[in-house]
Amino acid sequence: MTAHIEREFDVIVIGAGAVGENVAERVVKGGLTAVLVEAELVGGECSYWACMPSKALLRPGAALHGAQTVPGAEEAVTRVLDAAAVLKRRDYFTSNWQDDSQVKWAEDTGIELIRGHGWITGPRRAEVAGLDGNSYALKARHAVVVATGSRPSIPPVEGLADVDFWTTREATSAQEIPPRLGVLGGGVAGTELAQAFARLGASVTVVARGGLLGAFPAPAAELVHAGLRADGVELRLRTGTQSVHENDDGSLTLALDGGGRVTVDKLLVATGRHPALEGIGLESVGLAGEDGTPTRLRIDASGLVVGADGNEDAPWLYAVGDAAGKVLLTHQGKYEARATGDAIAARARGTLAGEPAPWSPFARTADEHAVPNVVFTDPELANVGRSLEQALKDGYRATSVELPIQVAGSSLHSEHYKGWAQLVVDEDRRVLLGATFAGPDVAELLHAATIAVVGEVPLDRLWHAVPAYPTISEVWLRLLEKYGL
Repeated sequence: MTAHIEREFDVIVIGAGAVGENVAERVVKGGLTAVLVEAELVGGECSYWACMPSKALLRPGAALHGAQTVPGAEEAVTRVLDAAAVLKRRDYFTSNWQDDSQVKWAEDTGIELIRGHGWITGPRRAEVAGLDGNSYALKARHAVVVATGSRPSIPPVEGLADVDFWTTREATSAQEIPPRLGVLGGGVAGTELAQAFARLGASVTVVARGGLLGAFPAPAAELVHAGLRADGVELRLRTGTQSVHENDDGSLTLALDGGGRVTVDKLLVATGRHPALEGIGLESVGLAGEDGTPTRLRIDASGLVVGADGNEDAPWLYAVGDAAGKVLLTHQGKYEARATGDAIAARARGTLAGEPAPWSPFARTADEHAVPNVVFTDPELANVGRSLEQALKDGYRATSVELPIQVAGSSLHSEHYKGWAQLVVDEDRRVLLGATFAGPDVAELLHAATIAVVGEVPLDRLWHAVPAYPTISEVWLRLLEKYGL
C-alpha cells in the first residue's frame, strides 16, 4: 500500500552524487537538517561510472609502461596487462556498483536519504516519486539545492540512435574488452578511455571533428597524440562522421567524411556532456528554457540561481557542480558545494547578506581564476588557470614562457622522457595567471601551480621556492630562469 508522506527539512538536496553529498555535509555541520534525494546510486557518476573506474582502468597501463621506460626494470617486465585483473580491480574501486558504504556515511553524518526521482514544485517545495512506492511532499525551511550532475551529449549522426552504443557509463563498467573499439570525440573522456582500452588489448580508432584535446596548448596535446599513436591508437582527426549502421554480425560501421569507413565491435560516444536539468521542475519557478532551448542556469558566487521565483527577496534555490554548468569537474563541483553549503548555513544564521566577497568561504571564486584539470593519459596533461589566449581575451597584459621538461629529475624518471611546460604571466602584477604541464607523472606538479595562481604569489617571491633536486619540479626553476629571474 502506497502512502503520501509530508516532510520538512532545512535543506533539500536533489542529487546524491559527490557534489550533493558535500552540500548536505556542510549544511549539517552548520547546524541545519538535510535530506538527499537520489534515484540511482548514492555517490553518483564519479564513484561508479567516471573518475574512479576510469582512473582504475588507466593506472595499470601507466604503471607497466613506466617500468618499461627504466633500464633494469624494463628487463624484468615480461608480461602484458592482465585485462581480467584490471577489471577486477576496477570493480573494487566502484564497490561492485553497490552504495552501502555511501548510504552508511550519510546516516552517520546525520543526513537523511530518500530514494526516488525528485522535482521542484514551487519555492522551497519538492515532490519525490519514491522507489519504495510512496510519494513525498517535501518543504525546505531554508534552501533547495540542485545537484543533478550532467548527461552525455549525443551528436545528431545519422543512424546513431538506431544502434547500441556506449557512453562513458558503459565503457567504464564494461565486463570485457572488445576486439575493436571506436571512439567518437577527442576530448578528455574519449582520449583517456581510448588509451585505457588500447592498453587492455583493443584495437582502437578515435574519430573527432576537431583535434585531440583542442582546449589545451598544441605542444602539450601533441605529446598525448604521440602517446596514443605509440599504443597503436588510430587517430582520424578533423574528420566528421556521416552515419553509423549495424552489420549482420553485430559490428558497427562508421561512414566518415571523405569516403572513409571504420568498422568496430563497440562504439563509445564521448562528445561532451550537458547539465542534467530536464524533468526536475525548474519551469515551476520561472526557469524554463526559452523557445524550446535547453535550460541553462545563471548563478552568483554562492551558487544562488539568478531569476528563480522569490530568490532575490529570500534566497532559497541553489545549483552546484555539473548542474550549475560552470565547470564540469568533480573536484571543482565539490569545492562549489562546500562554498554553497556554508553560504546556506550562514544565511540561515543571519550572518551573510547579499553576494559574498571574492575568496571568502562562501564564494566559489576559484571557478573564475584557478580551475585545475588533469588528463590522466600517459603522458599526463595538467593545467590550471588561464591559457595565454584566454588571458589576452580577458584583458590582461599577459606573456608566456614555455620549454621542454629536460631536467635531472625527468632524466632519472625514465629514459627518453619527453615533457613540456608553460607559465602564463600577468605582466602588470608579475603573478601567474596559469600553468600547463605535459609529460609522464606531471599531475603531481599541478597543485604547486594552483597555489601560486590562487595565492597570486609574485614571481620575485616564487623565485625563492627552491625545487628539490633531482625532481621533475626543477622545471619551475628553469621556467623562471627563462622568464628572466
